[in-house]
Amino acid sequence: MEHLLDKPGLRADEASYRLLVESIADYAIYMLDTRGRVASWNRGAERIKGYAASEILGQHFSCFYSPEARAAGVPEAALAMAAREGRFESEGWLIRKGGAAIWAHGIIDPIRSETGELIGFASMTRDLTERRESADALERSEKEFRLLVESVTDYAIYRLDAAGRVATWNAGAQRIKGYGPEEIIGQSFARFYTPEDQAAGEPERTLSIARRDGRFEKEGWRVRKDGSRFLASVVVDPIRDPSGTIIGFAKVTRDVTERHAAQKALEEAREALFQSQKIEAIGQLTGGIAHDFNNLLMAILGSLDLLRKRLPDDPNILRLVDNATRGALRGSALTQRMLTFARRRQLETRAVEIPELVGGMAELLAHSIGPSIVIEHRFPARLPPVATDENQLESALINLVVNARDAMPDGGTVTITAREARLREGEHAALQAGSYVVLAIEDTGVGIAAETLARVQEPFFTTKGPGKGTGLGLPMVRALAEQSGGTLDIRSTVGRGTCVEIWLPVAVSQVKATVSAPDEAAAMRRLHVLAVDDDPLVLMNTEEMLRELGHKVEAVSSPATALERLRRGGFDLVVTDQAMPGMTGLQLADAMASEGITVPVVLATGYSDVDVGAERKVVALAKPFRECNLADAIAAALSGA
Repeated sequence: MEHLLDKPGLRADEASYRLLVESIADYAIYMLDTRGRVASWNRGAERIKGYAASEILGQHFSCFYSPEARAAGVPEAALAMAAREGRFESEGWLIRKGGAAIWAHGIIDPIRSETGELIGFASMTRDLTERRESADALERSEKEFRLLVESVTDYAIYRLDAAGRVATWNAGAQRIKGYGPEEIIGQSFARFYTPEDQAAGEPERTLSIARRDGRFEKEGWRVRKDGSRFLASVVVDPIRDPSGTIIGFAKVTRDVTERHAAQKALEEAREALFQSQKIEAIGQLTGGIAHDFNNLLMAILGSLDLLRKRLPDDPNILRLVDNATRGALRGSALTQRMLTFARRRQLETRAVEIPELVGGMAELLAHSIGPSIVIEHRFPARLPPVATDENQLESALINLVVNARDAMPDGGTVTITAREARLREGEHAALQAGSYVVLAIEDTGVGIAAETLARVQEPFFTTKGPGKGTGLGLPMVRALAEQSGGTLDIRSTVGRGTCVEIWLPVAVSQVKATVSAPDEAAAMRRLHVLAVDDDPLVLMNTEEMLRELGHKVEAVSSPATALERLRRGGFDLVVTDQAMPGMTGLQLADAMASEGITVPVVLATGYSDVDVGAERKVVALAKPFRECNLADAIAAALSGA
């Protein structure tokens, strides 16, 4: 084939250009004759196309095109356009030797003689496959990222322009904020802020901090399209161009309302658990202290009773003894409160008519609060009875009325009302579904501050001065309500008074238990009694009371010793303490029964929640007891023998 450089019209010094062209390795530079056959081939063409010069010179350049492109006449069209337009330029897939495809940028220029005659074509091709793959990868990444962002529904992810106007909007933003893209793009992001935050300049401050610090992060209240508010976690980052100029902001918002509510609920549950554990621990401590106090008071009261009988009839001496007895009885009342709070005192539950109970206490309540305070009663015509301990409810009512009096130093009104309430499941956090009567005691006093109201039901917490309050009044009322199956609610407003509500379940049955009268004649017999108590003070006191009642007494300080003595026989009655080391009083009674010892038992205990059981010949006697209480218990025990 005749070489183009040997044709007339080409300059001889083009040999130097040929050397230059053939040295280029990054571009395929070659010439075609007028029919499209390869006439020259540089090193870059060999590297990019894969053909050696000996393989390709004289071959038609259409071999660089795919079969589809050749069938469509693309090579011929490229030459025709180059000849007609003076240039042909394109990007597309070309074929290397061996069939591999490359993405190439190609230029074909016509070569003309000095007279303008077309004598061939100059073709320059650059392999852009790697760049194309990078561009494709970038495009795929951008599409995937866009798809990812647009598909996220738990986060509002959107872009703001430099002025704070919304530029993009994802599905999460639409779900969380309520706006469609057509409604919000181009609008200021300030509309997501509450009116008070807008007035305070919070949107501008947000962007200012993001510009200054490179990031803004905060939780705060935001507003949806429908006006509802939600707690949002917001992050704002500035977007910069290559020169560092801020051209917008990336904003991510998450609705954390539920998380915040769940966290708050968890904290409240933890606090409730802590309070429950604290109260339980205090209850256990209180119960133990009350038990020990009962033993001490038992010794004091019993000794005072015995002492009073044996003292000369001197009014001055008897007045001192009576004063000491009244003090001990007040201590006994306090221990009963402590035991009630500690759940160690069993309620004597019965059907109680609240209007009758309050009416019967009217005079007592009036004397308790003085003339400057008016008590009003308001009850519906029909009110079902409640299931609770009548005596404990009376005590609770007196306690609450006295508290109301103390809250009204200048006088006022105490209103006692009751209403029936029917609760559905889950309607009250502390109560099961069912029917209740709500006994309310409302005053017009000074009220209770919120921080104090949160603590008034804590045991031993009191706002009264030293010696004026034990801090067990409201805990005792709450214990009564909860042991009855109800609860205690307190509402108060400073300067407007306090309302205390005792919720008590409606009594299912109004049948009252009957107790057989003790056989007094049996109690008059002279008995041989075994007294058992590990506390020497109480044991001595019990022994003296029994002797005062005319009985023969043998005293022992341990259940094991008592059981050993009982095996020998000769006793008519056992008076034993319940809480003793090694063996309780009930366990002693069971051991007696298992060995066939049928002697009746009087069980003295500071805890009236001890279940003696109908199958045992045991009568419970609450500590602290006096001589008359002991006599009644002995009569009851002998009646059941």
